[in-house]
Amino acid sequence: MAGAIASRMSFSSLKRKQPKTFTVRIVTMDAEMEFNCEMKWKGKDLFDLVCRTLGLRETWFFGLQYTIKDTVAWLKMDKKVLDHDVSKEEPVTFHFLAKFYPENAEEELVQEITQHLFFLQVKKQILDEKIYCPPEASVLLASYAVQAKYGDYDPSVHKRGFLAQEELLPKRVINLYQMTPEMWEERITAWYAEHRGRARDEAEMEYLKIAQDLEMYGVNYFAIRFTIKPLDKKIDVFKFNSSKLRVNKLILQLCIGNHDLFMRRRKADSLEVQQMKAQAREEKARKQMERQRLAREKQMREEAERTRDELERRLLQMKEEATMANEALMRSEETADLLAEKAQITEEEAKLLAQKAAEAEQEMQRIKATAIRTEEEKRLMEQKVLEAEVLALKMAEESERRAKEADQLKQDLQEAREAERRAKQKLLEIATKPTYPPVNPIPAPLPPDIPSFNIIGDSLSFDFKDTDMKRLSMEIEKEKVEYMEKSKHLQEQLNELKTEIEALKLKERETALDILHNENSDRGGSSSKHNTIKKLTLQSAKSRVAFFEEL
Repeated sequence: MAGAIASRMSFSSLKRKQPKTFTVRIVTMDAEMEFNCEMKWKGKDLFDLVCRTLGLRETWFFGLQYTIKDTVAWLKMDKKVLDHDVSKEEPVTFHFLAKFYPENAEEELVQEITQHLFFLQVKKQILDEKIYCPPEASVLLASYAVQAKYGDYDPSVHKRGFLAQEELLPKRVINLYQMTPEMWEERITAWYAEHRGRARDEAEMEYLKIAQDLEMYGVNYFAIRFTIKPLDKKIDVFKFNSSKLRVNKLILQLCIGNHDLFMRRRKADSLEVQQMKAQAREEKARKQMERQRLAREKQMREEAERTRDELERRLLQMKEEATMANEALMRSEETADLLAEKAQITEEEAKLLAQKAAEAEQEMQRIKATAIRTEEEKRLMEQKVLEAEVLALKMAEESERRAKEADQLKQDLQEAREAERRAKQKLLEIATKPTYPPVNPIPAPLPPDIPSFNIIGDSLSFDFKDTDMKRLSMEIEKEKVEYMEKSKHLQEQLNELKTEIEALKLKERETALDILHNENSDRGGSSSKHNTIKKLTLQSAKSRVAFFEEL
């Protein structure tokens, strides 16, 4: 009895010790995940689990979003997950999204996973028209999105219609112009071809660098009652609120978060951020050297292919020359046979004529020796003698002509045999000519400004030094200068595209945002939001901190 009670108690204690759990579904921009969470977990426990699963370390940009009665809200880190006003039906769904945006994506976003998540989210916001984007900029952004997905443009692979199923432009832009999908694809592909050599992360970063200059990038909009109440006559400060308490709390939460992020940017990087940036620089250097190695291998492969094609072309040419030489030899042999046969016939005819001439001469001598007794017979005899002499003379001339013709035929035969000999000699030379000359490709020497590395089998070992990192930093600065120079060319291309498609625009389909953007452009408001932020960062750090501390 005691044993049964003890075992029952131990089973009950084990049952009590097992924590109760609930299922959570996390939706990212390109995946879905499910986790079993403990009932006591706070928002930070779930958020940290998601970040660890994604391998994300720049956590301060992101949050877990959910929806309450057509209003979005963010999971609070210090509050239990189930204490939020979320659905109690499992799995409880949260969206892992960027909550705060960087001022300069290239400088602030360190990890590749962070850049990729921002790229996907901003791209979706532009396509969903939550971020207004001018038509010409939409085409340029679409070309970078294609480069990120498909890699380098290859006409043999990326044929007409390969973007037919892709969603690359906002529907507002498509409906605003009398242009077919093929016309849009042609303009996107023209820019896509210029991005050759950019890796996926580079294309996504170029996308973000352009998108961060859009007016509505990183801006959240709320319906509010706008009552302006100045607190200080020297400073333009105003108060506003929404008719929904939940929206007011959300606005306050976003303001606090943006203020914290602003202050974070103005402080020295933490040890963790410094470590991430150092790792990112090393990874970038490694990828750059890997791309250079692949580019050299690709160049050597292309040179080998060109050499192979040239050898095949030369081989085909030699085969054609051999075929022509064989045909010429056959024609020479046929001509020689015909000439030999004709010479033989001519020689026989000459012999026959000579024989007939000799017989005529004998007949003439016989006639002369014959005694003619009568004058009539004498006259007839003289006439026959004369005719015989004429006939003998003609036959002698014909015999001489035939003899000359036979000599000419013998000469032609000799020339034909000489041509046949030359044709055989040329065919022999072609047959003995080497088909493939030895090719010993010499690997191209590494540029002197690349850090040294050794390749053993399929593994790579890198030896980074301070001088290498300084050189890499100088290269990065040089790339920035080149980027600024390219920006002017890019703006010219955008203006050119805008002018090109302006004639196809349907004015009656312009939205309020289109009209507002055009008015700003006409007023000279072409300075980008990103440039305005840069001007702000040039002000005194002390005045900026004091301003935000007053908030």
